[in-house]
Amino acid sequence: MTRLIARIFAAFALLAATAVPAAAQNRGPLVLAAASLQESLTAAADRWTAKGHPRPVLSFAASSALARQVEAGAPADLFVSADEEWMDYLAQRRLIQPRSRVSFLTNSLVLVAPATSRLRVTIGSRFPLARELGPGRLAMADPNAVPAGKYGKEALTRLGVWPSVQGKVAAAENVRAALALVARGETPLGVVYATDARAAPGVRVVGTFPAASHTPITYPVATLAASRNPEAEGFRRFLISAEGKVLFRRFGFGTR
Repeated sequence: MTRLIARIFAAFALLAATAVPAAAQNRGPLVLAAASLQESLTAAADRWTAKGHPRPVLSFAASSALARQVEAGAPADLFVSADEEWMDYLAQRRLIQPRSRVSFLTNSLVLVAPATSRLRVTIGSRFPLARELGPGRLAMADPNAVPAGKYGKEALTRLGVWPSVQGKVAAAENVRAALALVARGETPLGVVYATDARAAPGVRVVGTFPAASHTPITYPVATLAASRNPEAEGFRRFLISAEGKVLFRRFGFGTR
């Protein structure tokens, strides 16, 4: 009887020891993604989950903030950046799996105003942006670090407008925060991605930046070097698949 009880306890101990790793393997991957992907990536996660997979956990912020989180040791599985530079930043530090890196989405840059505004702006060389702002400010993601802000600063610089507006910039922590400033009427104009403007009923597009005015806007995805989640690779492949790209196009993104 004593031996039987001992065997039962041993069996329970073995079960307890193996239960935690098994549960960990059944968790969805943790995905760190650019703020501009909120609606589209959530829809992709919904579709993936509907196929019978554990639901991915999504965390959205500026690509710059997320890359620094990874550098600091954040236990994530996938990173989707709104530019190549922050993915390069992690690659140089050997924090991604190089062969997993794929640039799969594109976007464009627009000037937005509150939905009630009747303003129209023809964006071109030395266009009168400062005059259109008047005493107001220009909402942008941080032009020194966040991709949307960097693209915006680059475009305004190439068009010869940046010196006249740099003192009027309301720098936000990410592109969605900049979008919110315009939607709430706190700034008369803002520079955001076309997909962000499409997602916000409180703003309207008043002008589109020429593609040649800034570096092409591309979104790379990669698996992080520290990832051990067996679901991560499958979800990454789904995002870059034909099915995944159709879904992203519905939200206004271009695909590669």
